[in-house]
Amino acid sequence: MPDGVERVALTEGAEALLRTLIERHGPVMFHQSGGCCDGSAPMCYPRGDFRVGASDVLLGVLPQETPFWMSADQFRYWRHTHLTVDVVSGRGSGFSLEAPEGVRFLVRSRLFTDAETAALEAQPPPPCGADPAATDAANS
Repeated sequence: MPDGVERVALTEGAEALLRTLIERHGPVMFHQSGGCCDGSAPMCYPRGDFRVGASDVLLGVLPQETPFWMSADQFRYWRHTHLTVDVVSGRGSGFSLEAPEGVRFLVRSRLFTDAETAALEAQPPPPCGADPAATDAANS
């Protein structure tokens, strides 16, 4: 991300869980749709099992080369926020890889500072699913 500004990050707990999931399932990806209920939580899928839409936005690549995608509608609301993926006890959606672990991923957010916003606005927009290079990151 520009000048060290990241749109998305992981807590230590989420990063540890991510490593475990990758050991069990191979490369993974996150997608946050912005729907209601579990749809508003980041979902973790084996990479290539979820097809990124043409308008989905690649917010960043997390440790272990893990892409984090968000639906375009959700990005319009959250474009001014930094997201931190965390993990908490309790079952989330049955479709996300962490569900059998008895935990779920969730997103904590904060508004970007004025300096972070200026740095991001000086750069091109984040890649979207219509960009072949970006979708290769999600599916490889």
